[in-house]
Amino acid sequence: MHATVNESAVPSLQSKRDAVYRKVALHIMPFLMLCYVAAYLDRINIGFAKLHMLKDLGFSDAIYGLGAGLFFIGYLIFEVPSNLLMMRIGAKKTISRIMLLWALISAGFAFVETPTQFYVLRFLLGAAEAGFYPGVILYLTYWFPADKRAKMVALFVGAVPLSGMLGAPLSGAIIEFGHGAHQLTGWQWMFIIEAVPSFLLGLFCLKYVSDGPAAAAWLTEHERTLIARELQADREFSKGDKSTVSLAATLKDRRIWKMTSICFCSAICSYGVSFWLPTLVQQLNVGDVMHVGFYTAVPFSAAFFMMFLIGRNSDRMRERRWHLVGPFTCVCVGLIGSVWFHDSMGMALLCLTIAAVGAYSTTSMLFTIPGLFLSGVGMAAGVAMINCFGGLGGFVSPYVVGVVKDVTGSTNNGVIFIACVAMIGAMLTLTLPKKLVNR
Repeated sequence: MHATVNESAVPSLQSKRDAVYRKVALHIMPFLMLCYVAAYLDRINIGFAKLHMLKDLGFSDAIYGLGAGLFFIGYLIFEVPSNLLMMRIGAKKTISRIMLLWALISAGFAFVETPTQFYVLRFLLGAAEAGFYPGVILYLTYWFPADKRAKMVALFVGAVPLSGMLGAPLSGAIIEFGHGAHQLTGWQWMFIIEAVPSFLLGLFCLKYVSDGPAAAAWLTEHERTLIARELQADREFSKGDKSTVSLAATLKDRRIWKMTSICFCSAICSYGVSFWLPTLVQQLNVGDVMHVGFYTAVPFSAAFFMMFLIGRNSDRMRERRWHLVGPFTCVCVGLIGSVWFHDSMGMALLCLTIAAVGAYSTTSMLFTIPGLFLSGVGMAAGVAMINCFGGLGGFVSPYVVGVVKDVTGSTNNGVIFIACVAMIGAMLTLTLPKKLVNR
């Protein structure tokens, strides 16, 4: 029997155990979330820049879609090596390196003039950021046992809609009020200003982050022992799993490729929403770019709160499949509804909110599953593989919607495409064995 289950039967022990993990969460999660807010803002603020940048530079929607998607090609090439390198040099150096590089590259978008420059910088941004998300998912397995992880992953991934919730009005305001200052456009100022937090956090990371519980001076010896014992119990639970042995075994594991397929569907949903939500909101005739920012914050805000509740309920029930199927279904229903009710701003915004809740919740729930059957090198390589190959959906989604909009003059068919992919993701999730994922 799993050690954590035995302890949970004793209220006093459970209370002490919860206090230890609460202490860990309060120390590491706010900083990791803050880093991801800054990272994701630098990744998706291109969606707001698009509202003026394309006209200023003479770019088409297809050019924008291709450039937005090229981020994921750089991500694909460098993600697995970055995660394996983290096992050697530690989380502190890895996270700091990534954040400093992406801050500098993100600021460089302010000086883009040609499609080629745009493509190159998007590729480099993906290469720089590669390893951050799977690295943090791996890092969380150093601190939390399986029965605590879904809530922590949901908290971390909550930074994605949080970045939209805070960044949407911020981006809109910078573009609106920064235009013309020192002969720069508003979108140029947006790229420069929003790169600064990433750079500062990258420097602070070297002082603040511990590579694991053993190196955490802020934990007592008893607390470090408790965490080490429970993580060892997790490893013992899956010690016979071949996927934990080597990188080669991980590559041959069918479960990894099934999770990669589900991740591909999730990425199409989440990045389709991220990159095109400002445009979809603008089409509701809500006003200038600052108003677009405020209305865009509504779906992001709902997603931030709901994905945490879904993750917490998943941990409480020890159930993962339906907690992933449900969000995929929300994406499908919400996106189709936004097309159906496009003449009603209130109903269309409600439908986009449902879609955003589903899209971001698929991401948080998806990455609670690999740690249930992987560990060691298999965990490092497996999570990176799932995220980078599955993340190619982030290349497909914005490019397809951009091409469809250029050809048809409307985003509707592209939105329906994303809705169909969401249902495929739901069906793939139902093929996961309950005994593998529900614990």
